[in-house]
Amino acid sequence: MWMILFMVLPFLAIAYIAWHVWVMLPVSALWKSLVIVVGVLSIAMLFLNFGRKFDSYPLPVAQAAYEIGTSSIFILLYLVMIFLVLDLGRMVHLVPKAFLYHNGYTALGIFVLVFSIFLYGNLHYYNKVRVPLELKTTKKLSKDYKVVMASDLHVGYHNPRKELARWVDMINAENPDFILIAGDIIDGSMRPLLEEKMVEEFHRLKAPVYACLGNHEYYTGSPEAQQFYKDAGIHLLIDSVAQIDSCITIIGRDDRTNMRRKPIKDLVASLHTPHSSLQETYTIVLDHQPYNLDRVEAAGADFQLSGHTHRGQVWPISWITDRIYECSWGCHQRGNTQFYVSSGIGIWGGKFRIGTQSEYVVATITSK
Repeated sequence: MWMILFMVLPFLAIAYIAWHVWVMLPVSALWKSLVIVVGVLSIAMLFLNFGRKFDSYPLPVAQAAYEIGTSSIFILLYLVMIFLVLDLGRMVHLVPKAFLYHNGYTALGIFVLVFSIFLYGNLHYYNKVRVPLELKTTKKLSKDYKVVMASDLHVGYHNPRKELARWVDMINAENPDFILIAGDIIDGSMRPLLEEKMVEEFHRLKAPVYACLGNHEYYTGSPEAQQFYKDAGIHLLIDSVAQIDSCITIIGRDDRTNMRRKPIKDLVASLHTPHSSLQETYTIVLDHQPYNLDRVEAAGADFQLSGHTHRGQVWPISWITDRIYECSWGCHQRGNTQFYVSSGIGIWGGKFRIGTQSEYVVATITSK
C-alpha cells in the first residue's frame, strides 16, 4: 500500500504542477509544452537512475543524469508546497485569481524563489560541520582516544573522488586514533568508484577505519561492496567484533536490510569469555539504522553510532524523520548508553541541505 502510494504521489505532483505552469505562463502552447516536457524528463531520470540505466554512458553524462534526476524530486516537493500555499491563499481570498493566471511576474517570482532556496541548499551542503563530542566512561582506558566518526558518505556519481579527497584531508587533519563509519559509504553504482579508483583516497587515511554495512551497500550488491571495503583497507564488521588496545570493543552490526542478522544481545553475549567481559572494555556499536535503541541499552553497550536518517536532508522532511525515529539526529541517552545519530557527511540525491547539516563528529573518549 505504502509502496503504491510512494509511486503514485510523484505523478500526481507532476500533474498538479503541470496544470499550474500551463495556466500561469503567458506564452504560447508550444513553450508551455516544452517547459512541462523538460520537467517530466527530469523526473523520469530519477527512475532511470534507480534502474542503473546510465551506467553504460560516459561518466560525465551519467553524473549529469544522476544530478538532474535526483535533484528534481526535491524541486518538485518545493513547487508543490508553493502552489499549495498560493491555492489556499486564493481560497480564502488572500491571493487574487489574476496572480495565478497568465502572469509572468508570478512565474518569475516563483523561479527566483526556488532558485535562491536551492542555491542556498547547495552551498550549505558543501559546508561540512565539525561536531565535537565528549564520551566519558568509568572503565579503564589505556589513554584518551580521539575518534573521527562519520556516516552516509554516498560516494559515487554525485560525490566523486575530488569530494572524497576533501573529506579525507579533513579527517587526517584531526589526527585521530581510529575512524568509525556507520554505513552507506557507497551510494549505489560501483562504476564511478572503480573508474575513479576511489580506493586510493581511502588508502590516504592515516588511522585504522572500522565500518558497518548500510542499506545502500545492499542496493549496490553486498559482495561487490565488501570487496571494495577490503581493497580500500577498511575493517568491515558484519555482526562481528574488533578490539583496540584491549580496552575498546567495536561491534559492527549487519544492516537491518538483512532480516536474519544477529540480535545485539547475542553479539554482546559473545564478548563474555573466561578472560574478558563487557564490563571491562568500552563498547561501541556501529549500526547504520537507528532502530530499537532500547535493545542496545538492555544489552549494556556504552555507545552507539548510527546514520541513515540524513535528518530528512531538507525541511520539512526533517519533521517526518523526527517523528519516525526515537532519535533522528544528534546526541541521545538511554540509561548508561549514549547514542549519536549523524545526519551524514555526504548525502543521497541532489546536493541540498535545507534546515539540516552535513557533518562529521570528532569524539574524545576519556576515563572519568
